[in-house]
Amino acid sequence: MDRHDSDHGAVTLRHVQRSEPRQVAGPDTQVDNKALVIAPGDFRRTDPFLLMAEDWFSSTGFDWHPHRGMETITVVLGGVLEHGDSLGNAGTLTAGGVQWMTAGRGIIHRELAYRDEYAHTLQLWLNLPSGLKMTATHYQDLLPEDHGVYTEPGVRVEVVSGATGGATGPAATLWPVTGLFVTLDPDTTYSQLLASHDRAFAYVVSGSATLAGHRLWEGETAWSDPVADPASGDDTVSELVMTTPPGGERTTLMLFSGRPIGEPVAAGGPFVMNSEDELRQAFVDFESGRFGPVPRMARVTNR
Repeated sequence: MDRHDSDHGAVTLRHVQRSEPRQVAGPDTQVDNKALVIAPGDFRRTDPFLLMAEDWFSSTGFDWHPHRGMETITVVLGGVLEHGDSLGNAGTLTAGGVQWMTAGRGIIHRELAYRDEYAHTLQLWLNLPSGLKMTATHYQDLLPEDHGVYTEPGVRVEVVSGATGGATGPAATLWPVTGLFVTLDPDTTYSQLLASHDRAFAYVVSGSATLAGHRLWEGETAWSDPVADPASGDDTVSELVMTTPPGGERTTLMLFSGRPIGEPVAAGGPFVMNSEDELRQAFVDFESGRFGPVPRMARVTNR
């Protein structure tokens, strides 16, 4: 959403309805540390977003596993992520890179730390409407140098998807989503326009900020619900105001917004469908080989 479009007239101020800290779960068999940023379960409150996890891993990482019915958006915050999938894609992503994967009708992929050294990632699960759940699988590597960039004094906005300030993100999206990384100098005020029918969340990657009068620190997420009925066809925009305190470090926020889908969600393991029958069929299809064979791709050995 272009925040400098002058044709919108009066702009409604957005509010923060709730905020929550990430839930740190600690190490497990896959990661050195894990935190849930967006916990799954109450999908009506987070629609169209399903969950988001923050992971720090060296080995073993996430070896071959399937997905169906949604998209995964993986952001590399540190280290190097090695990836591969059943479409034949393979490679590495460094800090600032984003992997946007459309699971659609079914894909098998893996996410590992390059050379089992270190990777720090955020992975957001984005729902798809029923008519797109069985779409063709698709994969996009979004490199930092390809992101759209908008700047003003004390502000840098990297655009992964959607558009703002004349900058457009490189992601080709099935469901309209604006994906931004906003970096603010200390003692800075910035206003971001978002579609009024969108639900938005802002995750504080580092630093601290006040969003719509609500103070947030690193590791906290604020939610701003739609200010217009998503089913109304309303095409107005609304303004989310953010400020940073004087002194200290720069603040970086991950700010995503999207129109709620408003459909039933049946989620189980790596699959997200609309009904329990569809969910059971996803497991049957994977176990019977209809996603294709589990890849035997060798590890990436150089970059």
